[in-house]
Amino acid sequence: MPRVRFRLPGGREREVAVAAGSTLLEAARAGDVAIEGACGGCMACATCHVIVDEAWFARLEPASEEEEELLDLAPDVAPTSRLACQIRLHEALDGLSVFVPASTLLE
Repeated sequence: MPRVRFRLPGGREREVAVAAGSTLLEAARAGDVAIEGACGGCMACATCHVIVDEAWFARLEPASEEEEELLDLAPDVAPTSRLACQIRLHEALDGLSVFVPASTLLE
């Protein structure tokens, strides 16, 4: 089971383990990380925007052109920004660390 570390505003962290094949958005929801994800994960919005730790970014599959276009609409975008609904977790991503911007949280 891949583990993901969600770093939250204010220095809080939450680690979540999920089944391989789950998306990062699904992992957030399983771990009670209040990422909005308004479209339910069908890549129709940018409300599940996360910033991937630089050490992990190159290990991810590249973002599609459609994902890149949606990220242009997200606030607080960084060079390692991705949509959580588009990151599929597998064993090679065990330990993945992402920052969840305040603009992405429902809290």
